[in-house]
Amino acid sequence: MKKTILRSLVLGAAAAALTAPAAFAADISGAGSTFFYPIAAKWADAYKTSTGSGLNYQSIGSGGGIKQVKAKTVTFGATDKPLELKELDEAGLIQFPAVMGGVVPVINVKGIAPGELTLDGTTLADLFLGKIKSWNDPAIAKLNPKVKLPSTLVAVVHRSDGSGTSFLFTNYLSQNSAEWKDKVGAATAVEWPAGIGAKGNEGVAGIALQTDGAIGYVEFAYAKQNKMTYTKMINKDGKTVEPKSETFQAAAANADWANAPGFYQVLTNQPGAESWPITGAPFILVYKNPSDPAALLEALKYFDWCYKNGQKAADELDYVPMPAKVVQLIEANWKSSIKDASGQPLWK
Repeated sequence: MKKTILRSLVLGAAAAALTAPAAFAADISGAGSTFFYPIAAKWADAYKTSTGSGLNYQSIGSGGGIKQVKAKTVTFGATDKPLELKELDEAGLIQFPAVMGGVVPVINVKGIAPGELTLDGTTLADLFLGKIKSWNDPAIAKLNPKVKLPSTLVAVVHRSDGSGTSFLFTNYLSQNSAEWKDKVGAATAVEWPAGIGAKGNEGVAGIALQTDGAIGYVEFAYAKQNKMTYTKMINKDGKTVEPKSETFQAAAANADWANAPGFYQVLTNQPGAESWPITGAPFILVYKNPSDPAALLEALKYFDWCYKNGQKAADELDYVPMPAKVVQLIEANWKSSIKDASGQPLWK
């Protein structure tokens, strides 16, 4: 049932974006991150039942969300790549994280079960650089002395479209490989040095599941629901960790949100023995001085409700809610930064 729900949400994102305006003509409007869409839809359904207010969220990608909120065609935008403080200030925006999730390497190597293989950042980068040609390469064997590795050739699968998932993944690789940083870099779309491109998480998963020797990367919720073989990772503290809610939460807890200007925080490679190294969050963008204060207030009420009541829905879709101490920082920022037409705090 969970798998069916997740697939229907992801596959129906584009259709929902087209049909939602008619269904929720006077409701809260938002657009952007496809990562955020499944939980946004789940939360919106429960929120409408609870309050009568609905959400029109267009799942068009992070770049589209940034463009739409800047154009003031939606009340909020959502992006997996946070904006720098300078860009926020120039646009008159603030941002805050909505929920947590993880990006995981997924493989299709016969005889290897989910979580049985361990990789580190350098080896992962060398795989995607095309330097490691077979699965019994000495670099992989050194990390996995008890795993029987086949001589199967490595088949790299990556995103062909721009995405926040790619930004998080390439940002992590850039921190762990000087060669990756110099040759490829970190962005929502890069010139991949090796492999086959596919559109969306489903495209990457589809090719990976059908290709012997494949390695790709997808959001953890998708990997888990589709029973893909994910790898463990060696994190910044040198500890081997598995992708799960506890390790995503550990990455969030170790992030220094209080001293992050504009909540700018890329959650890859966070310290902590339990931290998953490729963790991320969709960030919500709203105006400091909104042209429609009433609409923004309704949006803030929605997010406040989600933070306080969205735990079960997040768990069902394999997301991780923001820690309570981070929510306190977020809502304090709403109160100090967002003003109505008279200059008074919109959030009280």
